[in-house]
Amino acid sequence: MQNIPRKQTSKGELPVGDKVELQEMQGPLIVENGSIQTYGTTNVAFESDVSPLSTGPVTMDMVSMVEKEEFKPEEPEQRESWDSKIQFILATVGYAVGLGNVWRFPYLAQKNGGGAFLIPYFIMLAVEGIPLFFLELAVGQRLRKGAIGAWNQVSSYMGGIGITSAVVSFNVALYYNTIIGWCLFYLGHSFQSPLPWSECPKHALSNSSSMLVPECEKSSPTQYFWYRETLDISESLETVGSFNWRIALCLLVAWILCYLCMIKGIASSGKVVYVTATFPYIILVIFFFRGMTLEGMEDGIIHLFTPDWGKLADPVVWLEAGTQIFFSLGLAFGGLIAFSSYNPVHNNCYRDAIIVSTCNAITSLFAGLVVFSVLGFKAHKVHERCVQERYDLLSPFFNSSEIPSILTVEEVTKLLNNSENFLPFDFPECDLKKELEKSASGTGLAFIAFTEAVNQFPAAPLWSVLFFLMLFTLGIDSQFGTLEGVITSIVDLKLFPNLRKELLTGLICLISFVLSMIFAHSAGNYVFTLYDDFSGNFPLLIIAFFECIGISYVYGLKRFSDDLELMIGKRPSYYWLFCWKYIAPATMLTILISSFVKIAEEGCGYEAWDRVLATPFYKEWPYWANALIAILILMAAIWIPLVAFLKTLGIRILQDEEPAWFPAEELRDFYGIIPHTVTTVERWVFCMSEEDEIIEDM
Repeated sequence: MQNIPRKQTSKGELPVGDKVELQEMQGPLIVENGSIQTYGTTNVAFESDVSPLSTGPVTMDMVSMVEKEEFKPEEPEQRESWDSKIQFILATVGYAVGLGNVWRFPYLAQKNGGGAFLIPYFIMLAVEGIPLFFLELAVGQRLRKGAIGAWNQVSSYMGGIGITSAVVSFNVALYYNTIIGWCLFYLGHSFQSPLPWSECPKHALSNSSSMLVPECEKSSPTQYFWYRETLDISESLETVGSFNWRIALCLLVAWILCYLCMIKGIASSGKVVYVTATFPYIILVIFFFRGMTLEGMEDGIIHLFTPDWGKLADPVVWLEAGTQIFFSLGLAFGGLIAFSSYNPVHNNCYRDAIIVSTCNAITSLFAGLVVFSVLGFKAHKVHERCVQERYDLLSPFFNSSEIPSILTVEEVTKLLNNSENFLPFDFPECDLKKELEKSASGTGLAFIAFTEAVNQFPAAPLWSVLFFLMLFTLGIDSQFGTLEGVITSIVDLKLFPNLRKELLTGLICLISFVLSMIFAHSAGNYVFTLYDDFSGNFPLLIIAFFECIGISYVYGLKRFSDDLELMIGKRPSYYWLFCWKYIAPATMLTILISSFVKIAEEGCGYEAWDRVLATPFYKEWPYWANALIAILILMAAIWIPLVAFLKTLGIRILQDEEPAWFPAEELRDFYGIIPHTVTTVERWVFCMSEEDEIIEDM
């Protein structure tokens, strides 16, 4: 450790209220009111108990053992930093925990074996989710740059990873804010009583009477409000239809709110997360207790978690478990790297990865309980109405008023000792299990199934307001992290060196708003589906695969392990090394190839709306849409091979920049780290060598 001159003032001599500045070679230390700030700004080692008579330089040996235990080297005030550790954790939790936890995980669980789905889910979390989460936090904290700067510093051949992350983040932020706009639209209508989707609207007739809208009567009030009132949806992607000014207005409000929350970077979004990261949990708890009091809730929960062990033999179940883990944690967007780059160099990123990943998984399970308790109530009510309808139909055939519990047409005809054609009507088959299996995913769950259940609550507008406020806050803080990955990369690249960050953020939000108008017309929902299915999924898998390759085979696991030892005081275990080098990339490559094979075999399409039959139906993407899908994937993924190829030709898209401050020697002295000797296991299993040393300027 270098000699550090400091003012020879003991702690006891500091007058209350005075500010004493102790100058370290890397930056100022500030002690206020006798208390020491410890996150991102101060260095406890400079709190001196050394005699004022001492005139020589202060060394580590002169610091007491108590002080040495608390010593943490700090970065100069050259880069933004989180105000506190809790702010970083809340921001990361808010970024990772999003809409997918509420409207995707419960659907996948009940579809893929119920309780049995938890086995592949947690296995994928352990071998894919947490290792990649840990890797991205460590990369950002060590290199102290956004995704583009960080991966360009790992290797100039790998700089395309960061560009791809920024492109994907921009594309995803573009359509993700559309969901927030839809939530705002429903939130605004939730203050009406009765709710506008609680009953079908009526058409006024010329004779002063009225009739229900046929399209609504054939479907349901919630479906009609979603497809016709909200989206004003056309019959296909190829029928653009009219401009939806109401959704356009909601998108404008959504982007303005996003800008206001991010105007000062993490200085503003870091404050907002105290609300946006905690509010969804408050609402989930409220809905949990409400759900536990609903009639039929146990049917929904039993249906969700009843295991179907045979599903474990289906590779699609494992594929969907891995995909859900990957996207629910927000990996490969660059947001995690950006967030962790604002942390102190000594932050325990390993512990953060475990905490946030575990919180994400528990949230998914808890949201599953909440959602299926409500859907169980909805299915129970539908089943009750079906039974009553069946009673009314069968009552003329019985002398007594008590009708037996009959479920099928076969049982009815057998009981009546007649043929199947005897009944002059369509006999309803009341099957509670089949009703529960109709549970939707994504927008269908949020804007149709759940709203239909809320309609039957007492004080339905209140529950609707709470529900859409929860969806709004779940979405907005994930949007912060996604957009932060774009903005941090642009700032670190100094593409606009004279443009203040708040102006840059405003410019990006303005451009995004203009481009998001592609979702604000009658075919906008189909464009949204196309973006949702393809703009992020495949490129993100490609990014994460090359992240593992970049760290394991280019940067080197030994160097990365040495970096982690400097930051958190201990080396990663062989488990993490094995996941980074072998399991995680193999898993992602398998998911990627399987997804392409599945599309090639089954094709791909979207759910369109038939106005005449008032029902959704499956429709194949047109040829030009397939070309657009290929463009969406390639416009992001092409940067990874392109940057490497141009580098081999001597052409550099990304220029070298000064490495960020990293006090390697100071950290080594503090933790008492001695050079690590490569073990036999590391040499043979992970192909490490002694030549793979830390390069200090990296």
